[in-house]
Amino acid sequence: MHSSKALLILALAALLAACGGNGKDARVPSLPELSTIEVGAADTSPGQAWDGVVEAVRRADLAAQTNGRVEQLAVDVNDRVAADAVLLRITAGEQDAALNTARAQLRAAEASAAEAQTQYARYESLSNSNHVSRAQLDQARAARNTAVALRDAARAQVAQLAQQASYTVVRAPFAGIIARRSVEPGETVAPGQPLFSIYAPQDLRIEVAVPQTQADAIRADPRTHVRLADGRAITPAQVIVFPAADAASHSVNVRVLLPAVEPAPAPGTTAKVVFEAAATAESSTLLRIPASAVAQRGELSAVYVLADGQLLLRQLRLGARQGGEVEVISGLRSGERIVTDPVAAMQALIAQRRAAGGKHD
Repeated sequence: MHSSKALLILALAALLAACGGNGKDARVPSLPELSTIEVGAADTSPGQAWDGVVEAVRRADLAAQTNGRVEQLAVDVNDRVAADAVLLRITAGEQDAALNTARAQLRAAEASAAEAQTQYARYESLSNSNHVSRAQLDQARAARNTAVALRDAARAQVAQLAQQASYTVVRAPFAGIIARRSVEPGETVAPGQPLFSIYAPQDLRIEVAVPQTQADAIRADPRTHVRLADGRAITPAQVIVFPAADAASHSVNVRVLLPAVEPAPAPGTTAKVVFEAAATAESSTLLRIPASAVAQRGELSAVYVLADGQLLLRQLRLGARQGGEVEVISGLRSGERIVTDPVAAMQALIAQRRAAGGKHD
């Protein structure tokens, strides 16, 4: 770190000395051959870009719905799973015991209900021949109704506990990719504890906020392309301009639905959405250079410009990064040549200056 700063200081000193002139022999040794590129426009297609983040349309955060210990993990991060595939199993001893108890209680309740129904049918038959009183018939009916209610409650209890037991097996709600795993085998979990995040890679979108002055133009002419972080340019499947503006920011959200591409961009990665209807003179002349060509020291961003056999350190104002390139807002003109390796340029400049000093001596 200190050696890089020292080289930069020496390079700056050499540039200042070269520009100042001291009346001595102005001839300096030629520079060694350096790798350079010509600066050109960042994108020939018209339009103005806004930064956005890729997000999944279908995304689910799965959490535990019962107590237990993680018995089996069937998947891990980045695994593709089918719909309803088993992701995780939780020990079910407690849940199975409660379910078996409820089933036994249901069998007892069903037997009582059947007996009560038989008893009521017998009393009803006898009441027709006046062998039992009206009060005895009413008591038999009430006993039958109570037994049937207890039987129905037992059935509901079994269904509830069976549902709880099913929570010990966690399944994929849809086909997708595991984005996050939050548990380890053998870990004890409780209801509400995060387990997995899953998303469907074929349903992705980007949402950006544009000024309200641009919203009508984009709505009338929704031609758009998206530049992904890896440099790919794709055409959206659909562009949706929201009907109302945000009351606080006075911006309008625009939702861009991405088509199915391989490999699909990962949710959370950045991308640029370029709207052709929002083209400006500034956006059409934007320059882009390799990020590796930029010499970054603290807040200073600069490149080495080669002009007439001389190296000049030029300060830049940079914009957004896109893959391995960075946009140049100001400091460079189209057609200028820059050195792609700032360290090699710095070393060549220092060597040239030392050789010039030796000649003067």
